Amino acid sequence: MSTHEAAPETPEAPETETPVRFDTKIAVLLREDLETWQRLNVTAFLVSSLGKQFPEVIGEPYEDADAVGYLPMFRQPVLVFEGTKETLTTAHARVLSRALPRALFTSDLFTTGNDRDNRAAVRAVATADLDLVGLAVYGPKNAVDKVLKGARMHP
Repeated sequence: MSTHEAAPETPEAPETETPVRFDTKIAVLLREDLETWQRLNVTAFLVSSLGKQFPEVIGEPYEDADAVGYLPMFRQPVLVFEGTKETLTTAHARVLSRALPRALFTSDLFTTGNDRDNRAAVRAVATADLDLVGLAVYGPKNAVDKVLKGARMHP
């Protein structure tokens, strides 16, 4: 390079965006003795409860480079935990005492095949007698963490 030639331009480093942080948490607690298909089914059903009640948890629609559109999804991660039957019972009591938004899945729901029968199965059992296999919680991080105390992250 001669002294009269300009030095090649160095591309600017891309701007680093501030990481997105959420003051809320979406969490699912599953009973540890569920079969794999049950864990997946329960998780899907539980998180489906949030979008209609809390539209702010849903992000913007997706689009690929060919302009093909896709449905919007949650704007934040869903954390999945597991615990014993006792852990679920304790978490359920905590979520009720804190009046946090919650969804539940009982063992009876594995034998029903539709929403009407699901609701009837839950309605037929007193709160203290629910055979919980899954619980979803949404709310401020600190409160959700307190509800899930004693649970462990799903492997």
